Amino acid sequence: MSRRFWNDLTVQLEPYTPGEQPQFDNLLKLNTNESPYPPSGRVMEALKDLSGDDLLRYPDPGSVALREAVAEFHGITPDCIFAGNGSDEVLSHVFQGLLKQQRELLFPDISYSFYPVWCQLHSVRYRQIPLRSDFSIAAEDYDSAAAAVIFPNPNAPTGLITELPVIREFLEAAPNRLVVVDEAYIDFGGESAISLLPEYDNLLVVQTLSKSRALAGLRIGLAFGNPELIEGLERIKDSFNSYPIGVAAQRAATEAYLDREYFERCCARVVATRDDLSRSLKTMGFEVLPSAANFLFVKHKTVAGKAIFDALRAEGVIVRRWDKPRIEDYLRISVGTDEQCQRLREILLGVLQKALQ
Repeated sequence: MSRRFWNDLTVQLEPYTPGEQPQFDNLLKLNTNESPYPPSGRVMEALKDLSGDDLLRYPDPGSVALREAVAEFHGITPDCIFAGNGSDEVLSHVFQGLLKQQRELLFPDISYSFYPVWCQLHSVRYRQIPLRSDFSIAAEDYDSAAAAVIFPNPNAPTGLITELPVIREFLEAAPNRLVVVDEAYIDFGGESAISLLPEYDNLLVVQTLSKSRALAGLRIGLAFGNPELIEGLERIKDSFNSYPIGVAAQRAATEAYLDREYFERCCARVVATRDDLSRSLKTMGFEVLPSAANFLFVKHKTVAGKAIFDALRAEGVIVRRWDKPRIEDYLRISVGTDEQCQRLREILLGVLQKALQ
């Protein structure tokens, strides 16, 4: 009966469905694209060094030390950087503060499934643009009269990269149209659009520390843009939560950016494992999209995706699947360690042998 207190928005919302976080023995969890490797040792030392005095006061509302470390890493200035609790919170602020316009927002039909939810939540007019038959994103498919465009790069769940020349096409086709590039997986392939910021004031780039820097449990996200775009996001943030990132998260994130060598080594390991797994899956009869992310988007040539998904789950292997047109037979498989991927191969071989008998 307490639902009688829900307002119309709460009743009508179709919430985002996050990837499962099941807890049981011998689980092989390859469904939410977390890092298979732990955070930098410098991160762990920073967390161990926290004192009671550090925790009894509010954190720095501007995340100054973090933004300075990020700025140095990318060769930009701190006033071009916004920090929030995970890229999902940052993106929610982007939707509320920048994408809610009289003109519509455009994004791909196969893309991050949180985008339509934020549109509902923040009353953003939107239209989904079909990906090409090869699942690529083409700038000419997007109306230059729209208020804004947003897309992940690499795209999720496909893993395909949109190269910088195509992003330039988006930016130059309509200087009064904001282009938001959601780069949750950019560190595993491709070139970040951050390099284009000095040339375009209609570009905003969003990143996360949940994937390549192994900090999904601390929730840190970033946006990059010209200082006026960042100021707009700060106005939204300060009207919502003026102390968004806790002391522990700020310290950890700062050290994660300062330890460039560990970051680059972990990314290289993931890429090598991804490419090896891709070759193996092809020999098993899978079609594998070329991935620039820390996951693979695959479809077996003869066995239905749901059958494989259910059989893997019965064996304690969790991957991701969407019951949606064009991709219902595809599975998204997060890249684990070499040992985890070897176990996946062995289980998959058994699953396929049973299915093909």
